[in-house]
Amino acid sequence: MSLKEYFEKTKGVGILSTADEKGNVNAAIYATPHVLEEGSVAFIMRQRLSHYNVTRNPKACYLFMENSPGYEGKRLYLTMIQEEKNSEQLIQLRRRHTQVSPEEDLYLVTFSVDEVRPLL
Repeated sequence: MSLKEYFEKTKGVGILSTADEKGNVNAAIYATPHVLEEGSVAFIMRQRLSHYNVTRNPKACYLFMENSPGYEGKRLYLTMIQEEKNSEQLIQLRRRHTQVSPEEDLYLVTFSVDEVRPLL
């Protein structure tokens, strides 16, 4: 099953872990990634710590735990390759159209998928 099919069909909780240039780690709950093409995924980010970190250190890890008995899921090891600020593609990809203040920027951050591993 492709990553696109997997994330479209599977419900669960995702955590994106990032670190700054000094190695200070952050983990935040994130929705499932937007699978753009096999080998790349994107997240919509606000201007917060996770976004700050990937602009300093392009490596990240996304851990996804399925809503099922046991510990099923995936770990995606990622490298940031691009970001777009308030882009048309970002607007089209948004799943929830919650209110965003006019002063707040949103970023579509694209990552190459370096490795996919099972949760356990």
